[in-house]
Amino acid sequence: MKLLTGATLVVSFGFLALVLPPSEAPTGFDNKSNGMVDAATHSADQAKFEEVEGLSDGLGPLYNAQSCRECHQNPTSGASSQVSELRVGHNDAKGVFQNPEIPINNGTEIIKDRSLINDRAICPSGAFPNTEIQEHVPDSEKIRTFRLSLNLLGDGFVEALADQTLIDLAKGQCKKSDGKICGQFLYVPIVESPGKTGIGRFGWKDQHASLLSFSGDAYLNEMGITNRLQPDEVTRLCNTASEPNDTAGPDGLSDIDHFARFIRASEAPARDQVLSKTQDAKDGEALFEKIGCSTCHIATLTTAPSGTSINGGNFTIPDALGDKTFHPYGDFLLHNVGTGDGIVQSPTEHYGRRFAQYTWTNFSLAEHRNTAPKMRTAPLWGVRLHSRLMHDGASLTFTDAILRHRGEAAEVTERFERLKPSEKQALLTFLRSL
Repeated sequence: MKLLTGATLVVSFGFLALVLPPSEAPTGFDNKSNGMVDAATHSADQAKFEEVEGLSDGLGPLYNAQSCRECHQNPTSGASSQVSELRVGHNDAKGVFQNPEIPINNGTEIIKDRSLINDRAICPSGAFPNTEIQEHVPDSEKIRTFRLSLNLLGDGFVEALADQTLIDLAKGQCKKSDGKICGQFLYVPIVESPGKTGIGRFGWKDQHASLLSFSGDAYLNEMGITNRLQPDEVTRLCNTASEPNDTAGPDGLSDIDHFARFIRASEAPARDQVLSKTQDAKDGEALFEKIGCSTCHIATLTTAPSGTSINGGNFTIPDALGDKTFHPYGDFLLHNVGTGDGIVQSPTEHYGRRFAQYTWTNFSLAEHRNTAPKMRTAPLWGVRLHSRLMHDGASLTFTDAILRHRGEAAEVTERFERLKPSEKQALLTFLRSL
């Protein structure tokens, strides 16, 4: 009997069964579905993702953007962009991070329990000429940072990673490096499954494990649109739309359902097919691994089998996402590489005001506080299309970004600095092929 390459035979209940190897996840920037839904459904979901929201839709009162696409578009809907958001806070006398208190409407209301400062507001307006709700950073908030919008393409495969895969990655790094490089995995609430948690993988602080939770969070905090997962407005001032703003349509799905499905059905970012085949890029990839970059920027991961129940039982991995190999060049873990912004994510901001009503399995506020100096490893797939690098966009070249790596990555950076000029150039060529 001749087996397919990589296939194995196993005995199950007295019968021989053929187990096929994982298949490659589809890639591209062509707006095609990865096979999870048909083309028409994916196109309709993309239209929802790109829809511009207005006051009648519930926009604001505080917000950053009017559509998902506004922050996730380069080179196509769902990808990254140069758009950043502002976060601030301060440390108390004991060095513990505290969220800011932002006065609006001349101090008549205080915005609490969030580090995000929205850049836009819907009033003063014709209807509310004397209501001033624009947020400003008080002098007391000495911790200040910008965070770039993240790529979302291919995140359906990231969501389909087994929690144990990320746990094993973290433990394996720590063991292999004798404790010098130890990724932190974080249990975070699955908002659509009250009381249940999963290993975070989305957002710069790994604050979400579920793409539906992520979508509900972004719809409220970035666009000010309330939904079933985030039903409470940040402020009621100037607000005239009924709550929640996002309600189910004729198909039984609300906008956040369409957003999550669009992301889940997206293809992974594709490499530069010309540059990646050059000898320089191949040599650069070997050096990338040799000096230790690949310890955190992991080239290849494999999703859990199709049929696996995740997100507290609210999503079952379909065939299009199950048993798929993909190449993110990231580990989706939190690390201290000397660039952490000092911010600790607010549970109320990201999981809703009703967070405290539930007991969340494995949730540890102490573990969340440990993330202050850490950021999620930036996945490098599609990085050649980024004009600004690192979480804050402050690095403008690949060399700048590499040399900023300290902390856990200090020895790796030193190895890069010791490379010959030709070797550095090869490594940079490899990065430009991603």
